[in-house]
Amino acid sequence: MSFIDKLRANWFLLGIIIVIVSAKFNPEIGKKGGILKPEVTVKYVAVSVIFFNSGLSLKTEELMKALFNGKLHIFVQCFTLMFIPCFMQAIVAALQLSSINNWLLKGLLVVGCMPPPVSSAVILTKAVGGSEASAIFNSAFGSFLGIFVTPLLILHVVGVSTEVPVVAIFSTLAMTVVVPLLLGQLVRWCIRDWIQRASIPFGPIGSAILLYIIYTTFCDTFSHGEGLLSMGDILPIGITVFCIQVVLLSLTFLLCTRGPVAFSPADIVAAMFCATHKSLTLGIPMLKIIYHGDPHLSLISLPLLIYHPTQILLGSSLVPSIRKWMLRAQHRKSTLSGI
Repeated sequence: MSFIDKLRANWFLLGIIIVIVSAKFNPEIGKKGGILKPEVTVKYVAVSVIFFNSGLSLKTEELMKALFNGKLHIFVQCFTLMFIPCFMQAIVAALQLSSINNWLLKGLLVVGCMPPPVSSAVILTKAVGGSEASAIFNSAFGSFLGIFVTPLLILHVVGVSTEVPVVAIFSTLAMTVVVPLLLGQLVRWCIRDWIQRASIPFGPIGSAILLYIIYTTFCDTFSHGEGLLSMGDILPIGITVFCIQVVLLSLTFLLCTRGPVAFSPADIVAAMFCATHKSLTLGIPMLKIIYHGDPHLSLISLPLLIYHPTQILLGSSLVPSIRKWMLRAQHRKSTLSGI
């Protein structure tokens, strides 16, 4: 793969860096009350468009294929929305003895509360050759659960430092997240055949809007006089995020292969990625709503911004090894069943 091809493949990761640097140099454009009016264009328009786009792209018929694999779904959702938040609390409690910025530690707690993503877990499962239908169901169902569970987890585990009432948070989430998502599904049901023929680039559209949200978030931060964190602040969080993902992937694999639950090799692959990955697409807009007006929002968001590319890069590097294991496991299972 050439350098240009690599840039194209990782344009979103490059875009995150560009928008943060751009926000640093001229934060007046995207700050609250600035030219772009993010208090309207982000809070009401961009977030709603992201979830309408998600609802429009979600293939309901594919979710039905994996609907009855209940044991796998319970394991994935409990692991990602119950175990990981508790695990992150233990990690943060230990890290509070270090010199890591307290708002970054709060960001780690926020990461633990996030649901699985709709895209990366499915893409990596498909790349390995695992159960794509199970990955699609758990990612989509987890994201839908996250609309209701994640805000409750964040408010309970992390809390908010602003005066935003809980009722206002959930009413805003309902109007800008739930309604657009359901509306997108309704529109998809009405024009499903046209959508399949049109090949609309739902992924890039959602990613581009997400970059706009990230840009305005950091503009608001830098306009308050907060500079970029030093490498001494960012590096420990980056290393921590990498180690956390390695531990979670290993633990998921051990539980699925040696624990009391017995899944097929293809389902184990789906579980590894769906249970350990966290959604940036759902996370950033939600944080924008929950921590609206909080000057520390970008610091709280940073661990999630680090977690997203790390899970993609780590998962991609493990694809060949996991594929070899899955093929051997499937061969061994077919051989034993034939005896």
